[in-house]
Amino acid sequence: MQRTLVKDALARSEPLDSILLQGWVRTRRDAKAFSFIELNDGSCLKGIQIVADAALPDYAQIEKATTGASLEVHGQLVPSQGQGQKWEVVARSFKVVGEADATYPLQKKGHSLEFLREIAHLRPRANLFGAIFRVRSRLAYAIHQFFQERSFVYVHTPIIGASDCEGAGEMFRVTTLDPKQPPLREDGAVDFTKDFFQKPTFLTVSGQLEGEVFACALSNIYTFGPTFRAENSHTSRHAAEFWMIEPEIAFCDLQGDMDLAEAFVKYLIRDVREHCTADLEFFGKFVDKELLGRLDFVLERPFQRVSYDEAVSILLASGKAFEYPVSPGAALQAEHERYLTEVHFKCPTTVFNYPKGIKPFYMRLNDDGLTVAAMDVLVPGIGEIVGGSQREERLEVLQANLRHHGLSEKDYWWYVDLRRYGSVPHSGFGLGFERLLMFVTGVANIRDVIPFARTPGTAEF
Repeated sequence: MQRTLVKDALARSEPLDSILLQGWVRTRRDAKAFSFIELNDGSCLKGIQIVADAALPDYAQIEKATTGASLEVHGQLVPSQGQGQKWEVVARSFKVVGEADATYPLQKKGHSLEFLREIAHLRPRANLFGAIFRVRSRLAYAIHQFFQERSFVYVHTPIIGASDCEGAGEMFRVTTLDPKQPPLREDGAVDFTKDFFQKPTFLTVSGQLEGEVFACALSNIYTFGPTFRAENSHTSRHAAEFWMIEPEIAFCDLQGDMDLAEAFVKYLIRDVREHCTADLEFFGKFVDKELLGRLDFVLERPFQRVSYDEAVSILLASGKAFEYPVSPGAALQAEHERYLTEVHFKCPTTVFNYPKGIKPFYMRLNDDGLTVAAMDVLVPGIGEIVGGSQREERLEVLQANLRHHGLSEKDYWWYVDLRRYGSVPHSGFGLGFERLLMFVTGVANIRDVIPFARTPGTAEF
């Protein structure tokens, strides 16, 4: 007999004379002649009640059906006699597939997020994390749907590369050399010509540069994959391994880039509001009581757009004593970004035209010679969620930018070549998938929206 998922059983409009359910025991309550088991298989937030009659031949197994045990139940789907549930299953037979003894750590009580991070192999069974990862799955699907509907081509950019897209140098090295006895050159430096790729290589911080290659051939492309930053940061917003969505659009300026980013964020929020209703209601009840109203507010109005200079003026005029004082020409900190979105504009805000000195080499220099055509989308509760720019398509200006940032044109020869052969204006952005998840779930720590967090000192699972 084919298995039925709990979510499909609960969604039925008619009873079923025969049904097979398989899942894990959330709770069990014994009465004199019956036992009531809440069974959940992860397909939805709610479990389904199993009614096991003490007269069943295999009822002796009921003592093994403890919280956390896996169970297989054959029975009949009938209207529930209890309140708060439409259906229940009257068992004809059941089997304990895998036992869970009293040491099972997810007993029916409250658990701190810190504790649950220590048992990341079991936390997906908790209501909160089941909901988070169902939403994560749905959002990943919606990301592909958004771009495919707009004729974007999905490109798989490399995980291992030799160039630092961001120029920050915070990269994980990839090597097969013996760390105890690496081959050395005559000057005493490590001889990377003896390494696997015959040059220094690293885990990627971004697929953008390779994405530009394909945008200059296929017009509109996107990437969606893991990226890595060897940044020794312990904040709730940073992880060493995270997922990025990076579209690149040929024949597109900064205005078109901002339009696409706003449409993208709204599309994803609208999709999850439609398809993850129960999970979002759970977050709204137990994680962030203002969540649903905030998500709907984002959908209902255009994003505010403000230049970097205007944003700095607003922050300076606020009179607020920020932990990091506002400094014209310096990068905005998360507290500055959140002030703009939560206090001043009270809505998502796109800041554009940043000083060239705080942005990477590939961003297009504006006519003022002082700013670049960059933009960041900021959202309440998080700060920056999208970072993008119009790319520098002019050969001579790109070459000058590389020199200004102390980068070798030789290392980026193929990227520079794009400006020699049919160069076009083009733009793109990166959206941090985990930060988006934090925004749509209200969960405050990035460690709780990725299955197995990779942060400084943490690679346990």
